Amino acid sequence: MSPRKPFLFELDGQPGIDPGTATPPPDAPPEGRAMQMAVQVARRRMSFWARLGWSALTGFVLLAASVAAWDFVTGLVARNAGLGYLALALLALITLAALAFSLREWAGFRRLRQIDSLRMQADQARRTGERSQSAELMRALNDLYAARPEMRWPRDHLAEMAPDQLDAQGLLDLTETTLLASLDDAARREVEGAARQVALLTAMLPLALVDVLAALITNLRMIRRIAELYGGRAGTLGSFRLLRGVITHLLATGAVAVGEDMIGSVASGGLVSKLSRRFGEGIVNGALTARLGIAAIEVCRPLPFHALPRPRTSNIMSRALTGLFDRA
Repeated sequence: MSPRKPFLFELDGQPGIDPGTATPPPDAPPEGRAMQMAVQVARRRMSFWARLGWSALTGFVLLAASVAAWDFVTGLVARNAGLGYLALALLALITLAALAFSLREWAGFRRLRQIDSLRMQADQARRTGERSQSAELMRALNDLYAARPEMRWPRDHLAEMAPDQLDAQGLLDLTETTLLASLDDAARREVEGAARQVALLTAMLPLALVDVLAALITNLRMIRRIAELYGGRAGTLGSFRLLRGVITHLLATGAVAVGEDMIGSVASGGLVSKLSRRFGEGIVNGALTARLGIAAIEVCRPLPFHALPRPRTSNIMSRALTGLFDRA
């Protein structure tokens, strides 16, 4: 039996189909998915019962571990006094370290509340126009930065120029331009560095979850550093609290959407994506990081922006990408 041959249908009068003439699929513009997923992870809030359950589980695990450690130490003392007292000393060191960590976190939360209180006082002083409130706020900011050597000259200059300001608005503007100008520059450099790093990481890392984790860690470090620059010493838990506050500020002000100061960055990401999809995503992720950094500056700054210009995403991205290509 002969093998079967393929049967061909002849289409008489039908034009041939050229695959090259097919319409190419539309290229979706870069969306910055790594940063969007990182923001979604950070803003996710558990329900009351979930928080209660996790708190109870954490308390139970700590209680069980404490009882087990104590039983182990007492049993070891009964068998061998030397090893038992060594284990007791190690347990005391662990307890002391946990207590120091708790005190550090409490001090960080207290410092962050102090920054929030100063910002509220500034809003009230501008609203009422009383110079006494502005002078009290100026003294509070002087005390906040008294222990920092780099702030000595701005504090001395402010003390010299303050008596010439007779109204509350002028005194607040002088305080802002004298004390916070150098801190704003340092905070902008932090945001530029974080935007550059996120753009590089999301462009170079091929795994989606890895670049989300890298973007989240980079933004946490950026927010913590910005808080330290302005005087808010955020600990580990305080950094997550700050991140949630920054994202809440972004949602409240509508800054998550593409605005006028971000159009240039998104357009640059679209142009670069014609050459490399990953680099286009990296630029948009860097722009979203810059937007998050600007919100962090506004949240961590003890005075709202009034006399000094508010940073813009396009300016930060242009400087960040210039530094990136210079390094390359």
